[in-house]
Parts: sequence; structure tokens; C-alpha cells
Amino acid sequence: MYVRRPRGGARPGRAELRGTQLAAGTRGGGCRRGAPAMIASCLCYLLLPAARLLRALSDAFFTCRKSALLAKSSSPQVESDFAMSPRGPDQEEREGLLQQWQEETSSQVLSTVSEGPLVDRGLAQSSLALLMENPREQDAASEDKWSSRPLSDLRAAENLEEPCLEVLGEEPLPEVEGPMWAAVPMQTGLQYANCAVLPMGALAAEQWEEDPAVVAWSIAPQPVPQEEAPIWSFEGLEQLQPPPMEIPYHEILWREWEDFSTQLDAQGLEAGDGPQFQFTLMSYNILAQDLMQQSSELYVHCHPDILNWNYRFANLMQEFQHWDPDILCLQEVQEDHYWEQLEPSLRMMGFTCFYKRRTGCKTDGCAVCYKPTRFHLLCASPVEYFRPGLELLNRDNVALVLLLQPLVPEGLGQVAVAPLCVANTHVLYNPRRGDVKLAQMAILLAEVDKVSRLSDGSHCPIILCGDLNSVPDSPLYNFIRDGELQYHGMPAWKVSGQEDFSHQLYQRKLQAPLWPSSLGITDCCQYVTSCHPKTSERHEYSRDFLLRFRFCRTACQRPVGLLLMEGVTDSKPERPAGWAESVVEEDTSEPEPVCPRPIGTIRHCLHLTSVYTHFLPQLGRPEVTTMPLGLGTTVDYIFFSAESYENGNRTDRRLYQDGTLKLLGRLSLLSEEILWAANGLPNPFCSSDHLCLLASFGMEVPAP
Repeated sequence: MYVRRPRGGARPGRAELRGTQLAAGTRGGGCRRGAPAMIASCLCYLLLPAARLLRALSDAFFTCRKSALLAKSSSPQVESDFAMSPRGPDQEEREGLLQQWQEETSSQVLSTVSEGPLVDRGLAQSSLALLMENPREQDAASEDKWSSRPLSDLRAAENLEEPCLEVLGEEPLPEVEGPMWAAVPMQTGLQYANCAVLPMGALAAEQWEEDPAVVAWSIAPQPVPQEEAPIWSFEGLEQLQPPPMEIPYHEILWREWEDFSTQLDAQGLEAGDGPQFQFTLMSYNILAQDLMQQSSELYVHCHPDILNWNYRFANLMQEFQHWDPDILCLQEVQEDHYWEQLEPSLRMMGFTCFYKRRTGCKTDGCAVCYKPTRFHLLCASPVEYFRPGLELLNRDNVALVLLLQPLVPEGLGQVAVAPLCVANTHVLYNPRRGDVKLAQMAILLAEVDKVSRLSDGSHCPIILCGDLNSVPDSPLYNFIRDGELQYHGMPAWKVSGQEDFSHQLYQRKLQAPLWPSSLGITDCCQYVTSCHPKTSERHEYSRDFLLRFRFCRTACQRPVGLLLMEGVTDSKPERPAGWAESVVEEDTSEPEPVCPRPIGTIRHCLHLTSVYTHFLPQLGRPEVTTMPLGLGTTVDYIFFSAESYENGNRTDRRLYQDGTLKLLGRLSLLSEEILWAANGLPNPFCSSDHLCLLASFGMEVPAP
């Protein structure tokens, strides 16, 4: 009986084999049947090592023979020598060697794949046959390398691509001329690793056509080589080259100029009818360097080079030069940067500047600059919101109010144009303290009311701009635009609308009155002296009226402590008969007007409306002026004197009635998606975390 060993199992030992044979003999009835099995097993175990030894000797022989052939070969190709040389013993021996080697290789493919991992792919592609095709191209090092490798490895490597694919059931890959993967060249210069890079093909596919009504803010419309890059020089600033940019930011941040000069107003007349005094005004929060460094976590997405003040300052000055406004209102202006760099540079550009630093230990403030060739200064009024002893007004924000007289060109003759009141402010940021923001805005409106009030009680044209830290359609925004707000019981966080704190249990609510009467401001956002006009302190009386007091009771009494002097103070006047003892003076003055003080309501009568509509109809997205933490919102505004339409269903962009001040155009804002494409704010193109606001106005010039 033969014992069949399981496939893949271990070979039985001699003891196991002997036990098996004894068991088979016992069951079979004797040793006669077990003897052939024992002989066969012994022969098997003796012949198997001998076969392995012969195989090793054969491999060694082929290896030595191959080395000898390579050493003897002197022609470029061995196989060509086989074909061209006369057939002899050596030639037949070579052909037999190659044929035997190929047959053994094809028979060992399956065992090679199943026994272990594939050898190096470079070795598989450089087989012995390939080596023998062109032996002269192989250097001595490769020959040593190949000769040191066992022939068994060469067998496993030969025909590895095609036979293996056939075994695995895959189709061989077609041969392709040239490299399969193209290396992409990378620029090694200074780059912004954190800036988003857009595909250039998508941008290049769009055609940017120039329109006369469109003004593009483009610092570098064409890429300039680094050695020819423009150098910006300003007084007090070293020459600075901007770092190279990978993407055309001026195309991503494309801003159009919206022209309203030919649009009809409510009366069907063009806004530009008649002579006008035209000017432009820019409002810009330029991001103080100290504040940026104090809140560095807001700018981790920016490359450090674009946050450098020298780079930002040069970029800002180029932006001012490009737009060339007549009035420039700036917020977050650092004091040392203003006096050392901004004010001298702006003065060189033809501006006259006024600056107001925030109170306390703050290092930034607001600035208003105007061109003296266009305006004449009538008065400048700095405003401080801080009031000692008042918890409601204990913040250090400030404002500037200027009254400017437009200078009409000589060609229009001697005509009088109404003055222009310009107010610039930066309101408290804290989203939870809407009560503080309302009180600060009331102080500013009271100052604007006093400065802009004319002799007849009306107001001259007003422009109020700045960073109000309030979103559109918030209660604070509606108060400025509509002129009235009922605040009693309103949560303080809701005033600005920046964040939603409705989930919190405790919420500060506004109580009436919002500020104490000691502030000197009424609920109509006017100073008390403005609400109650001063009466004339000097009265003119006739002689007859004054003689009526000659013998009154007071005049006939001797004053206490009067020194008695003979002939001077010793006489006593005698009242004539029928003279009244007292004379009552009739009050002929008009009663003073009293401003109503409705409980929980504040008002103003300046009639302001916003230059921007805060919505982009062509994109279906809201406008954005800043992106804190990557979230786009609008907090910067330009308000001007105009009456808003009561009917809000108009389809055009003019939601106001023209007055003395007319809006002629504005620089469009951007959406959040566009700013995301430029890696937010600031970026190499816009050096602030806010976008600038720019508008063009016209004032009617009366006929001489």
C-alpha cells in the first residue's frame, strides 16, 4: 500500500515512513507488498538531490559560457555575427546555447511568478538577449553587474512583461514612442506658497475688452521681467520691487466703473443737465500695521512678504495715484506712518491732510485729505466719542468733519456754490455693543448737523463715509438711511447685525433713554444749543422805558453796606405822586422751540442714502468690502444727501431723488467668490483687508 503525501505538505521522515510500511504490511498480510514501496521511496530520495546538483552545475556552466562569449565578441551585434560568419562548431554551439536558454526561460516563467516577487523592472527590461544585441554600448560597469548576477535571476527577468501579462490575463501595453510622462517645469523664484493659483487657460480664454465707461484698476497689465520690474519711490521710503506674482490679480479683481451721468432721474431729466461741479471721493480702510500684528491669526493665509508695510505702502500709493480722487477719507491710519510717509507722499500728490488719532493708547486714527485746487477749507472739526464718567461712551473711536467750499472754475463766472460737509469715522467693532455704536453715531450726526447747518436752518450737501462695522439692512444702517429708529428693548447685538447671539441666555437690551441728558445731545441727534437757538443777550430800550424804573421800589431802597458820604449817598429819592412802585417788563420774545423726546426713539433730519446697493445683480451675489476669517461682508459705506424713494419696487439702480448733490458714478464692488479666487484679503494686489470705495458726485452751479 502506498501512502500519498498531500500536495504542498512536508516530507515524511524515516520513522514515519517505517511506521507506515509496517502498518501497511500488517493490514496487507505481509512484507511482500511493502518492499516495492520502500525501494521506490529510497530511489526517489536519492535521485532528487542529484537532479538539483546537476541543475546547479548547468547554471554555472551557462554563466561561464555567457561571459566567455561576451569577452570574445568583437562585432557590434552578436546575433549579426551569427548570421554573417561561416557556420562552424563555434557558431553551432552559440545557437544551441541561445535556443536552450530560451526554452528553459519559458518553462520557468510560471514558477518564477509564483515563487516570489518580481525583480527590479529595469533588470527585467534589460534581458540577456537585449544585452547581446548591442554589447558595445554597455560599459564595463554594466558588464560586471550582469556577470555578478546569477543566471537564475536573468531567467526570471527575461520576457517578464509579455509572458507575465499573458499569464495574468491582461493585454500588453502598446509601445509608445517617446517618454510616457512629461515633466512639468517648476519656477524656482520667490513665490507665494499659500496663495491660490488659478488655471491660466480659463483666464486667458476670456477676452477683456476695454470700454470707455470701464476703468480697470491694473497695476501690472502685462507680466514684467524681474530685472525690468517697476520701482516705486516715495519720500522717506527705500526703493522697493514687488515680488513676482504667479497669477494676474488685476484680471481676477476686475472692477467696473458704473456711470450714472446719463441715467434719468425721477423727473425724467438727465442727471448731468446744466453746469456742474464734479469731484470724486474715496473711502478706504488701509489696515494699520499695529492692528494687523495684534491680530495676526486673521492673516495666516497671506504670504509674509505682502504683509510688510513697505510693500503695502507702495501698493496703496499706487492705488491713490491711479484713481486720483479729489477727497480721500482714510481709516486705520497709523500715526507714525502718517507723519513719516503718508502725509509727505500725499502732500507731494497735491493733497492737504487732516488727521485725528484715536484717544487713549491707540496708535491709529482717521484722516481726511482734499485737493486745495478744488476746495477751500471753511472749518475742520475733530470728534472724540470718549466721554469721561460715562460707561456707554468709554471707547476711543474718533471722527473728522470738514466743511469745504468748492472752487468753481473761472469760466463759469462769479457764482456761489453751496459748501460741502464731509464726515469720516471708524465706529467701534465689538458686535455685542450696539448701544455704544448708536451713541457714537448720534454724536457724529449731531456734529454734522451743527457744521452743515446754514443760516436759514437748512443743511448743505453732506457726505458721510467710513467703516461703520454694521451690515446692510441692520438697525444702525436703517437708522442712517431712514432717519428714525425705535431701539427700546432691542438686543444690543442686533444693532449692527455682524453676528447672531440669539442663542445666549443673557442678552444686553437697550433701555430708554439711551444716553443721559448730560451728554448735551437730544434724541433728534442735535446739540441742545442747536435745538434751542440762542436769543439775543443785548436788548435795546428807549429812554422813556428806562425812566419808568427811576422811582421803582428797588431804586428807592438803600443798598446794604453802601458807604455813607455826605452830599453823595446821603440823599434819598422821593417818589412823585402817582408813580407806580413797580414796573413789570412785558416778555415780547418768541417762545423757544422744544424738540420732542419720544421714549425709545431716535431721529435725525439729514436725509442720507447709500452710494451702493449692496447687491450684484449680474452675479446674483451680495457685495463685499471685507473678508474677516474668509467670510465676506459689507461694513464700509459712503452716504450722501439725497431723498430715498418711498416705492422700493423700482428696477433701476437709482433708488433716490436727486438734490443739490448728484451721484454720477461709482466703482463696483466684488463678490465673496471673486475674492476667494484671489486668496482673500489682503493679497499681492490689494494691500488692505478692505476694498476701497470710490464715487463721483456733481453739484449744481447756479447761473450767474
